[in-house]
Amino acid sequence: MIQARGLRRTFKSRGTTVEAVRGLDLEVEAGEIVGLLGPNGAGKTTTQRMLATLLVPTAGEATVAGCDLRRDPNGVRRQLGYVSQSGGTNPAAKVDEELVTQAQLYGMSRGAARTRAGELRELLDLAELGGRVIRTLSGGQRRRLDVALGLMHAPRLVFLDEPSTGLDPQTRANLWTHIRGLRERGATILLTTHYLEEADALCDRIQIVDAGTIVATGTPEELKRRISGDLVTFEVDDVARATELLRGWSDAREVTAVARGLRVTVDRGDTQALVLMRALDDAGLKIGALHIAHPSLDDVFLTLTGRSLRDAPPA
Repeated sequence: MIQARGLRRTFKSRGTTVEAVRGLDLEVEAGEIVGLLGPNGAGKTTTQRMLATLLVPTAGEATVAGCDLRRDPNGVRRQLGYVSQSGGTNPAAKVDEELVTQAQLYGMSRGAARTRAGELRELLDLAELGGRVIRTLSGGQRRRLDVALGLMHAPRLVFLDEPSTGLDPQTRANLWTHIRGLRERGATILLTTHYLEEADALCDRIQIVDAGTIVATGTPEELKRRISGDLVTFEVDDVARATELLRGWSDAREVTAVARGLRVTVDRGDTQALVLMRALDDAGLKIGALHIAHPSLDDVFLTLTGRSLRDAPPA
């Protein structure tokens, strides 16, 4: 459904050149939910906007839904439903007015558009809201309306840019259910997110994006298996000495400095954590809290980039 090679996008800012996307390759198969996971500023939205024909790539080529991105941008748009992070509804319009207008822009008759609007309101738990003014909707209702607008012309491919940003946990979980439902009905979905839980819950495959490039790809489980074993985290008074000591320990696969301590990857945290503690204690190092955990997507990002996805600053 998507095949991109060498996508690049640079911007000029105050006399300097900013490389937002740096030679990115991407493939998405029909029927998948694929996530671009990374911190704000990583290049996720820029990549999506290039593939949606909203930004012209500085370099690179892509085929989207069977259409060449550069030679047939109108063909891409006909096949694509795009839901931006900020949405694009008119707060003074009524729900059905906005939905019908969107459909007519894609060449649908008014009668067919009204029928389609009713179908989508039913699908997305907006059934009784066709006559409501948009500014009176809750945040979750507006976000579901954004999704409905992107689906009015029954696209084969749907782009969702940070679909649950700003939503409360319950509304976010409800939206995830609707997104899974889209895939079950045959849609292919490319979403951007910096929520680890969202990527883990929704995506068949994840592309981890950092500084404009893809640094890892795979299913959530495949990515977590890349740092197989358990993660033992210590608070320790002298991180530099502890790092030097444990990097010489044969059973430590990875030793990474984190806030106020170390994170060590081992085969069996329940048994090897005690051995690590003894080694640190014998060296005269003071040990604080100890935590043992299985790998997460944040641990994958930390291993690949040296920083936490949750704490990574915008680029």
